[in-house]
Amino acid sequence: MSVIFSGVKPTGFPTLGNYLGALKHFVTYQEENDCYFCVVNQHAITVPQDKLELRDNSRKLAALYLAIGIDPEKSTLFIQSEVPAHAKMGWIMQCISYMGELERMTQFKDKADNRVGVSAGLLTYPPLMASDILLYGTDIVPVGDDQKQHLELTRNLAERFNKQYNDIFTVPDVHIPKIGARIMDLGTPDKKMSKSDENSAGYISMLDDEKTIMKKIKRATTDSEAIVKYDKENKPGVSNLMTIYSLCSGKSINEIEDMYEGKGYGDFKEGVALAVIESLKPIQERYNALINSDELDDILDRGAEKANRVANKMLQKAERAMGLERKRKKK
Repeated sequence: MSVIFSGVKPTGFPTLGNYLGALKHFVTYQEENDCYFCVVNQHAITVPQDKLELRDNSRKLAALYLAIGIDPEKSTLFIQSEVPAHAKMGWIMQCISYMGELERMTQFKDKADNRVGVSAGLLTYPPLMASDILLYGTDIVPVGDDQKQHLELTRNLAERFNKQYNDIFTVPDVHIPKIGARIMDLGTPDKKMSKSDENSAGYISMLDDEKTIMKKIKRATTDSEAIVKYDKENKPGVSNLMTIYSLCSGKSINEIEDMYEGKGYGDFKEGVALAVIESLKPIQERYNALINSDELDDILDRGAEKANRVANKMLQKAERAMGLERKRKKK
């Protein structure tokens, strides 16, 4: 049995792209693996956050995890700030990180570019991400391809610590789904669908209603050819919609091409929208039942209790290896 860890920031609400690219796979992972799913709210504060919104979003994200099918009897679901070992191990990881490798992180360069008063947390949050992963003896980290660079740093830090101090960390493998790892913006299909996009027409929120979903997909960018064919280079908009359709319906790309042979984009887009609506409906119903329930709090309490127990054991090993543990004098 492998240990799997994944964390999502509670900034905005996850999109269909987040679901199809990552969250959907979590349900199958938990059947044969020991899974830890974390709401990484400490990562969110690398940029200013409204405190009430952050608190609310953390709860919403936890409810969504459960709504998509995460079983608290099979997986551990918790909020990062409720497990202090993450911040403590984060400091240890910072101390074995090099400035040069942190400054080379693409996301840091993108977010810090031309900003005034850049938070030091933007530079040093990759070591905190490494601590999230290493605390649980993680074997596999499922991520989108935009996080691959950070996972390579995590592997480097684990190997560096093991060599310099003691061989205690598992060096994790990165898993990037081959299909749907990068769902694109509906309006601008050359960029990734993002919940932080100012133009909400470009993404589908997991809580969008049927009317909104239909409207957004019908307005999605295609081309003038009016042929439903998968061709990422020449037909990026159509190909993106086909990927979404395939992942939501279970139909293959070839099946979709055959279904809409000789038909226009209007019929095709309606089919995509209906597949998305059908896929999200049971998730939204479960989410609405959970969001204000005691059940959600009970699950998060139990998750934090288990996560603290496991994480503290690894933290103590790391502190002992570095000489941070006080040795008691024998009486």
